[in-house]
Parts: sequence; C-alpha cells; structure tokens
Amino acid sequence: MDGLQEFWSQSDAIGRSVALLLLAMSVGTWVVILWKAWLLRRALRGLAGATHAFWQAPDLAGGQERLRSLDPEQLLAPLAAAAAQPITRGTLEEAGSAQAQHTRRLRDALHGVLGRLQRGQVFLASVGATAPFIGLFGTVWGIYHALLGISDAGALSIDKVAGPVGESLIMTASGLAVAIPAVLAYNLFSKWLGQCEAELEGFAQDLLDLALRRAD
Repeated sequence: MDGLQEFWSQSDAIGRSVALLLLAMSVGTWVVILWKAWLLRRALRGLAGATHAFWQAPDLAGGQERLRSLDPEQLLAPLAAAAAQPITRGTLEEAGSAQAQHTRRLRDALHGVLGRLQRGQVFLASVGATAPFIGLFGTVWGIYHALLGISDAGALSIDKVAGPVGESLIMTASGLAVAIPAVLAYNLFSKWLGQCEAELEGFAQDLLDLALRRAD
C-alpha cells in the first residue's frame, strides 16, 4: 500500500489519468458482468418453460396471455405479437406475400430481442482488447517519468531505479487484471447468447409456420 501511495504521489497528470481510466474500466466491467450474468441465466432458465407453456395454449391469444406471466424478460412475447399481426395491404411494405410479411415482422422482432440480449458485449470486448495496452502505456510513462526525476536529482544507482520502475510495472498488472475478467466473461456470455439465439430462432420458425397456416 505504501508503494502505491508513493507511486500515486510521484505520478503526473497523465499517469494518474491512466490509473483512473483503468479503475473506471474495471468498475464498468464488473457492473456489466454481474448484470449480464443475471440477465442471461434468467433468460436461459425461462425460455424453455415459457416456450412449452405457449405451445400448450389452445390458441395464439391464449399463448400470448401465458407469456405475459412466464416471459418477464419479454423475449418471446415480441415474436408472438409479430406473428399475431394480420396481413394488410396498402403500402409497399405490405405489398409482398403473406409469407414475406410474416417473415419480415418476425425477423425484425427477433433482431430487437437479440439486440437487447447482446448489450454490453461490445464494452466487454473493447475492455479486453484495450486494457492491457493502456496499462502498458501507463508503465512506459511511469518509467519515463521516474527516470526524469532520477536524472534531475543527479543520483543514479540500482536502488534508485528499481523502486520507481517496479512501481510503474503495477500499471501493466492492473491492465491485465482489468482485461482478463472482461475476456472470460465475453466468451462465456457469447456461449449463453448462442444458446438463447438458437431457442429464439427455433421459436420464430415455428411461429412463422403457425402464422402461415392461420393465413390460409
């Protein structure tokens, strides 16, 4: 702790800015990790049960009613609502066949649901890719700043150099400490997202078949 305090007191504005940036990235990463872990685990647990309950309903309206209580994350409900929309005419968007209209509506609803589930992935990927380099920059700048101070003092020895250089290496370790959880979480969440996407795409395909049978 004394080494960190000394490093902070001897750093300039750039060194302190890098440290604060890494701290902000770390806090943001863990907030996203905890939120997405809760969201995706809840989604995975609810999808199978909600899908089964939907298909046990007597009709589409009954299925939508069941989803209101069994689909708290609103993952399946937008797809069911898109399938329930009637075929209309009068605009260029509605000029296609019944299959084209239902396909477009279900595709748009599916993209909207997946977009909500994928929030935070870009942030985790960005942190995982940039945090090590930000930490390395902090180390290089800290060593440069420390050597300037030693040069101005006019005393150069191994003990004078080892301390500031060792403290500057903390920035590299900090960058890795921020990046590693972000990368691991990104990979795990990508797997869970793939499972959710497969469930939702299958549900959307079944809804398309149902909607086309209703349109006949």
